[in-house]
Amino acid sequence: MALDPWYVWHNGRAVVNARWALRKADHVGSRVRLRGRPAVSNRGTMVIGERVQLVSTVATLELVSERGGRLEIGERTLVNFGCSLVAHELVRIGADCHIGPYTMMLDNDYHRVEPERRLERPPSRPIILEENVWIGARVIVLPGVTIGRDSCVGAGSVVTSDVPPRTLVAGVPARRIRDL
Repeated sequence: MALDPWYVWHNGRAVVNARWALRKADHVGSRVRLRGRPAVSNRGTMVIGERVQLVSTVATLELVSERGGRLEIGERTLVNFGCSLVAHELVRIGADCHIGPYTMMLDNDYHRVEPERRLERPPSRPIILEENVWIGARVIVLPGVTIGRDSCVGAGSVVTSDVPPRTLVAGVPARRIRDL
């Protein structure tokens, strides 16, 4: 079976686009593909695994590692448009994950809640997605959360606490719906 020349050209262009846009990353695996123009800021460590797909077409994808922070995206993972992935300490996304559009994963709250302390930045807490996690559209994952292997988070959810492996969660705050 011969490959369509348009597909080969378009796919090759996505690989070249990824190499250019992620040129300041510490490691970019082979066959990483990027569609669109993301906002990339690497002041810490940024590791992108093999065959990762990044989409920044409809809305800008933001990939940020601050000083001392580490952003890791595992192999064969898809990160959709409009996502914000920001690591002050650690944001680790495992292999084979699917991250829906407009998802936010920031490992720091950036300010305290108490009125007299709102200008203080709290300590960062790592966000970890284990392998084969599916995150729906417009999900917010709060600092300090681990989402277990083979789990699924419903669209529009706010994940405030750890999710066990093979679990479907949804809602605000996200609650267990059922085991998978």
